[in-house]
Amino acid sequence: MSLVIIRKNAPTAPWQQAFANQAPDLAVHAWPETGPLEEVDYVLCWAPGAGEIARYPNLKAVFSLGAGVDHLLGDDTIPLHLPIVRMVDKSITDGMVQYVVMAVLNHHRRMNEMRANQAEKIWQKLDLSNPQIGIMGMGGLGKASARALAAMGYRVRGWNRSGRPVEGLEVFGGAGGLKPFLAETDILISLLPHTEETIGILNRETFAALRQGAYIINAGRGEQLVEEDLLSALRSGQICGAMLDVFCKEPLAADHPLWGEERVTVTPHIASWVDPVAGTAHVLRAIEAIKRCEVPEGQVDRTAGY
Repeated sequence: MSLVIIRKNAPTAPWQQAFANQAPDLAVHAWPETGPLEEVDYVLCWAPGAGEIARYPNLKAVFSLGAGVDHLLGDDTIPLHLPIVRMVDKSITDGMVQYVVMAVLNHHRRMNEMRANQAEKIWQKLDLSNPQIGIMGMGGLGKASARALAAMGYRVRGWNRSGRPVEGLEVFGGAGGLKPFLAETDILISLLPHTEETIGILNRETFAALRQGAYIINAGRGEQLVEEDLLSALRSGQICGAMLDVFCKEPLAADHPLWGEERVTVTPHIASWVDPVAGTAHVLRAIEAIKRCEVPEGQVDRTAGY
């Protein structure tokens, strides 16, 4: 039994060490070294490239190195019978909750204005009225972020495609619930997965439906944001600012106008991350489940896209 790690342009050594410590009998290869292709049982990867997974004829599963799987679902050469398993790990959730809380607090407590006042030696108490927060995406990351914000005293509501209820949280569902959800939202947070339905969802119409001067936080997927629509909404004053961690093309081009927009905070896709030790443990648990002919935690529904 062997496993190949495909993590182009990023170090694989921490993962190799974690596998060596937790599963010393498992042969682990770091791409482009693979060993005999026919002997590879599992691939753990991020953005392996179209056609790469199909090279391994005897795979039993392919694992994503992150919570997202759009880098795999877009490859129609991956056999339909092959399980795709997303990363499920507390470190991902903790990192995302920290990022969301940081972004909300930075905006709500008006830290950029405080720093500007400090530079000018201005002693001014700013209005800090409590905002209504709306979170798009009620998966594990969305629910955890909502609970953390609610525990801090924020008013939080959620929206998802299905309208599936979440205990203790008001949830709006589907296309019919989107505008009522947006209409009372001051801070809009997107933690949606990447699907055909979510591409471009943060657009001109969405921004217009929000309260005047709303703030945008996008840590879902870059393809969800129509960047020109955001810039237009910033110019009109409908949107007062944004914190963005994901972009249509990464890294963000040096001449992209978002770099120079003082009301936008750009972060380089670091909202959450996977701890190699915990991530390796998740992969090994999933492998054992597959051996028992069970559905592993994190197996993706290809029809839903997550």
